[in-house]
Amino acid sequence: MTVETWVQAGMAAVAAVGGVVSARSARRTKRQERRDDFTAVTEQQGKAIERLEKRVQRQEEDADKQRERITDQDEAISWLLHRVRSLVTHIKKASLEPPAAEPMSERAARYIRHIDV
Repeated sequence: MTVETWVQAGMAAVAAVGGVVSARSARRTKRQERRDDFTAVTEQQGKAIERLEKRVQRQEEDADKQRERITDQDEAISWLLHRVRSLVTHIKKASLEPPAAEPMSERAARYIRHIDV
């Protein structure tokens, strides 16, 4: 083998090593891939958390509306009970007998405990 052949073989080896190094540096590393996966998962979780926060906020708003409605209904029932009691008192003062009360359902009885009519 001549010197030129050895030089060409050496140059080919250097080119091959350079090609491997270039390919290795151009390729994405495992760390980069994990980082990109982490970014993708983080974004998905962020979107899921935002959806859940909106859902919780809607449910809290609905619960507030329901509480307000229940409070208003409680006030209405209290006013009706007071009105019935005052009417019965007025009828009794007029020496009349109020009509007999109709039977109360169990569901209503859970909320109206003090019936002295």
